[in-house]
Parts: sequence; C-alpha cells; structure tokens
Amino acid sequence: IWNNTILSKKQRLLLSPDSHAHTYEHSLEVQLPFIAHLKKDTKILPICVMDATLEQCKEMGEAIAVVIKKSQRDIMIVASSDMSHYVSVKTAKYKDNMAIEKVLALDPEGLYEVVHREKISMCGIISSTIMLFAALSLDVTISELVKYTTSGEVSGDYDQVVGYAGIMVR
Repeated sequence: IWNNTILSKKQRLLLSPDSHAHTYEHSLEVQLPFIAHLKKDTKILPICVMDATLEQCKEMGEAIAVVIKKSQRDIMIVASSDMSHYVSVKTAKYKDNMAIEKVLALDPEGLYEVVHREKISMCGIISSTIMLFAALSLDVTISELVKYTTSGEVSGDYDQVVGYAGIMVR
C-alpha cells in the first residue's frame, strides 16, 4: 500500500519508516485486537507520530489521502487518543466536549487550536488532526459520537478521571 514514489519530497520527509517509532507507544497494541476481530486477515500500516505543527498535520493527512486514493482499496484510518487526563469529571466533560465538537464538525484546525488553547491533555491530538485532514481530502462528510465516558464510571473516582470518546468519521 505504502509507496513513497507517489508522495512529494516534503511528504516523504514527514512520513518515513522508523523502526523505533513504536518502542514506547502502546496505542497500536490496544487497537490490534479490535482490528483483528473485524477481519482476521487485515493488513495494517501503523503510523506513529510525535509532535507536529498544524501545517505538518495537514501535509501528513493529505499524503495519507493520496496513498489511499491511489491504492483503490477499501481502507480505514484509525486514530487513537484518550481525551483529558487526571482531572475532575466536571473538567473532563467540559474540556473534552470542546474537542469532540471540533471532531464532529470535521474541523482539524479548530481541534488543534482548542486543544492547545484550553490545555486539553488529549494525547492523540496530532493523530486525530492528521486523520481529520485525511478525511477531508477523501471528501468525508459524516462524523458521529458513538460513546463518551470517563474512567470514573468504572473506578468510582470522579476526582481524577481520563476521558474517552469513540467517534466514527466516514
């Protein structure tokens, strides 16, 4: 699927192989059982990103969209992120809602800006922003919240929660 010859030089610099990228990153191993459950023989191309500017997110999202369009295959993008980390449930719901609204509006710029401005501790802000740019390049028009919850619902501790949102963009 991944063919660097269809990407611009600038895109190849942003999206390049790195055998150490997943060394300390656990989001892929969390997603694999769900992906395998959907289709056992699924092929994946894991992309791990660190920090990036909004412009770099846009370029990466557009590059991913180019690869998907050229592949002529049915491809799903999975962006993994928790929402707020270790804040009260009231703060988590308030802050997370601001970010969720931007994803539902298919607004990558707005998501990136609100997370930084409001200091929302959304660990996957970069991957989520890239996914939204890719989705827009693929003419996606629907985004829906499947479920929002916090760790407090399981632990009973509502003073220090982590927020979770399942959102489908299609």
